[in-house]
Amino acid sequence: MRVQFLIGVLAMAGLASGVPGAATAEGGATAPHRANACFYARNVDNFAAENDTTVNLRVGPRQVYQLKLFAPCVDLDFSQRIALRSRGVSSFVCEGHANDLELFTRSAAGPTRCPVTSVRRLSVDEIAALPKHARP
Repeated sequence: MRVQFLIGVLAMAGLASGVPGAATAEGGATAPHRANACFYARNVDNFAAENDTTVNLRVGPRQVYQLKLFAPCVDLDFSQRIALRSRGVSSFVCEGHANDLELFTRSAAGPTRCPVTSVRRLSVDEIAALPKHARP
């Protein structure tokens, strides 16, 4: 499948920093937070619609990110191309920061805008467990 992305104004400001913070545990010790995984939208190689509210994106040879959509996206499973757009100021898309992210696809009725509610990087085990039709 061919993936086309609108990179105009992508992702959110400051999300690409990946600076791990520290949290104080009950005993006073600090534990580092895991930095949110991010990717450049232009690095997406492929996609697969798991259903009409879930899209899996292949980023490079080993990473898969899962997007959850706000509502069912018409004809998503038949689309040959999708586009991502964000009202942010960076070209990064990060886990947990989907507020401004939208997925666009073309249906029989014309272009469809599908707001994204969550972005999550899948583990190796989760990727292996995906049904064949849902693997990008």
